[in-house]
Amino acid sequence: MQNPSRAIALYGTEETVVPHRVLRAGKLSAELEAGNLRYIRWDGEEVLRAVSFIVRDKDWGTYNPTISRLDVSETENRFRVTFHAVAADAVQSFAYEAVIEGSAGGWLTFAGKGKTDGGFLTNRTGFVILHPIDGIAGVPVTIEHTDGCTIEHRFPDIIDPVQPMMNLRALTHHTSGGARVVTLMEGDTYEMEDQRNWTDASYKTYVRPLAKPWPYLIPAGEGVDQKITVKVSGGRPEHAVQRAITLNLGGEIGVVPPLGIGMRPEDAATNAGAADLLRDLGPAHVMLHHDPRAGHRLETLSCMLKVVRDIGAEPWLEAVIERTDNAGAQAEVIALGATARDLGDPFPTVLVSPAPDLKCTLPGSPWPDAPEASALYDTARAAFPKARIAGGMFSYFTELNRKRPPADLLDLVTFTTSPLVHAGDDRSVMETREAYPAIVKSVAAIADKTPWGVGPSAIGMRDNPYGAAAKANPQNIRQAMNLNDPRQRGLFGAVWALGYFAAFARGGSAFVTLGGGTGPFGAISASAEFPRPWFECHGGVYPVFHVLRGLARLRGAPMVSLDIASCAQVVAFAAQGTAGRELWIGNAGPEQVTIDVPGGSSIAILDANNFATATQAPDHMDHTTPFDGTTGLDAFAVARIRMET
Repeated sequence: MQNPSRAIALYGTEETVVPHRVLRAGKLSAELEAGNLRYIRWDGEEVLRAVSFIVRDKDWGTYNPTISRLDVSETENRFRVTFHAVAADAVQSFAYEAVIEGSAGGWLTFAGKGKTDGGFLTNRTGFVILHPIDGIAGVPVTIEHTDGCTIEHRFPDIIDPVQPMMNLRALTHHTSGGARVVTLMEGDTYEMEDQRNWTDASYKTYVRPLAKPWPYLIPAGEGVDQKITVKVSGGRPEHAVQRAITLNLGGEIGVVPPLGIGMRPEDAATNAGAADLLRDLGPAHVMLHHDPRAGHRLETLSCMLKVVRDIGAEPWLEAVIERTDNAGAQAEVIALGATARDLGDPFPTVLVSPAPDLKCTLPGSPWPDAPEASALYDTARAAFPKARIAGGMFSYFTELNRKRPPADLLDLVTFTTSPLVHAGDDRSVMETREAYPAIVKSVAAIADKTPWGVGPSAIGMRDNPYGAAAKANPQNIRQAMNLNDPRQRGLFGAVWALGYFAAFARGGSAFVTLGGGTGPFGAISASAEFPRPWFECHGGVYPVFHVLRGLARLRGAPMVSLDIASCAQVVAFAAQGTAGRELWIGNAGPEQVTIDVPGGSSIAILDANNFATATQAPDHMDHTTPFDGTTGLDAFAVARIRMET
C-alpha cells in the first residue's frame, strides 16, 4: 500500500502553512508569522515568546486575518514591516494597519491601528504579549501600573488561578541569560494571566481587563490605536549547536499508571465495530460520558457499557448533573444510582460534575447557581456505595484551579486539558508540554493527599467552556478550539500523546485517560461526518494507536527515570517491561534528530516512510530490529527501544 502525502502522514491535513520569516537587526531577531511576531531573541536567547495583534469573536475564537500590502525591508541594523489586515466573517469585519520596527540597539516596536465600518462584536481586539516560562517562572519583575506607581513582584511559580498582575503599563524583568527586558504597553489598560492554566507555555499580558463586560461592541467608525515597545539590553550570547540527543536511563521511580480512553454515546456504534482493535489496544478503563441535557439515558449508557464489557476494560461513569439546586441534584444522583443498579452496578469509579461547572466563570464574575459540592459528593457516595467517587472538573485545569473541590471528600480529583484553547498552530500545540510540570505541581497542591488523575484529554476540544461549542472544522485545518483536529490522525498526534502520558505519569497521576477509540479523539479510523483524508479510503489505525497500545501494556511496571527537559526536542518514557527495560521516544519537531541510547539493543520505528504499513498492522511496534544505540528520527517519528538486560 502506498504511503499518503508527507503532510497527511505528519499532520493529517494538506493545509499549507506559510513559512515564517526571520527578521534580524544586529543581536535582535524575531520570527514574522501571519502578521505577528514570535520567538523574539537577543543574541540567540529568547526574551519574549510572542507579540501579536489579535482579533477575537464573541466565543473567544481567534480570526485568521487576511493580510495584504505586506512590505518587509531589512538592513544589517534595522528591519521594518508594514501590512494591511482584515479579520472578518459573514457578519462583521475589522480592518487594521500594522507597523513593526526593530533596531540593532535592542529596540522593537509593534503598532496596530484599526476600525470597523459596521460595528464589531468581540471579546478582545488588540495586543497580546507572551512571556516564556522556562527561566522566567518565579523570577522578579518590576511593574509600572497605569497610574504611574512602580512595585516589585514575581512571575508566578505555582499556577495562579486569577490575574497575577493588573493595571499594567510596563514590565521589566531579566532573563536567565542576564538580558534586561522592558516591555511598554500603550493604547489601553493591560493585565496578565497565567496561561499555564490552559497548558500554554507562557504568561500572557493582554489588552482590556476581564472585569469589563464582554463581549463588547466596537462601534461603527471607531477602533483601536495601540503600540508595544520592547527594549532589550545586556545578557550573554546563547549559541545552540545541534548534537545527538543522548538519553540515559536512571533508577525506578514508581509504577506506570493505568491508561484509559473516553467514549461518548455518539461514538458507541463505531466503537462497537472496532471492538477487536480496542481489545488489542488494551485500555485499563473507558470513561463513559453521560449528560442528560444531550438526551443521554439508560439506553445510551447500556450501548456504551456493552462495548466496554466486550473489550474487557473497566467502565467508568462520567456523569453531568443537570439540576442546579441541592434537592434536585441529589434526586438526580440517586436516580442515576438506581439506573446503574438496573445495569448490574458496573461502575467501579464514578465521576460527577454540576453542569454549570462545564462553563468558564472569569475571575471577578459571580459564580452561577450550582449544587453544593460536599452534598453532591456525599449523595454520590450513597448512591454508588461500591464505587470510588471522583470530582473536580470535566473541563480544564483552569476551572479546577479557580473552583477547587473539597478534595478530602473525594477518592480522586480529576480534570482534563486541551492544547487548542488559545492557538492552533503546530508549535504552540507541541509547546504545551512545557507547562505540564507546573500543572503537576499545582494539581498536587490542590488535591493535597487525595489521588488525582487527568483526562479524557486529546488535541481536539471535546467541549468549549468559553463559548457555544468547539469548532466542527469541516475544512480540516489547524485552528484553535477544533473539535476534530487533523493532527489526531497524524504522527504529530502520536508524539503529542506520548509526551502527555510521560509527563503526567512521571508527575504522579493515578491514571491518564487519552482521547477515545473512534470519533474525533480516536485512535482507530471509522466512518464519520468529519474529513479523514487517506483513511476514508484505506481505514486502519492512526499512529497514536501504537503509542496507546504500547503504554497500556506497561501498566503496573516500574517507571524508569529519564533526565529530559520539558522543552527538549524529544519526548520520552521508560519502564521496566516484562522482557527488560524499554524506552518510547518521539521527535517533537519537524526536523530530523539523532538520538543516542546507551545500552539500546533493538528498535521499532513509526514514521512517514512506513505510515501505510503501520495503519494496517496494529502490532507494528512489536517488531523490533537490532541497532547499535544511535539512530536518526524523522519528523514526528516514534521509536520503541528495547534495552540490553
